[in-house]
Amino acid sequence: MRFAAIIDLKGNISEAIMKEGKTSLKSQKEEEHFCKQVAIRRKIRKQFDKSLGPVNYVHIERQKVTQIVIYPKHKTVYVTLEPKMDIRRKLEIIEQIKKKTWNL
Repeated sequence: MRFAAIIDLKGNISEAIMKEGKTSLKSQKEEEHFCKQVAIRRKIRKQFDKSLGPVNYVHIERQKVTQIVIYPKHKTVYVTLEPKMDIRRKLEIIEQIKKKTWNL
């Protein structure tokens, strides 16, 4: 993992950590804005839970980074991974995060 954050339902970062030796691809202001947008998107996706079922996770592949968003009960977990990582390894990481954070 490059970066991991716990975000409250309003989009505020509760906790965050960057992997040693890595630098953020976004400025602090951009990171805060992104987390606010994550909270907004969670609310929008929630509107479709009844008809489509709840979101398991959100997986975004970008050229420079893979972004993963997971929705435990009262928080949001946001992590970034190296884009060249094997997809099976990414899925293993997602499952580990879900198991460890389901009660947040």
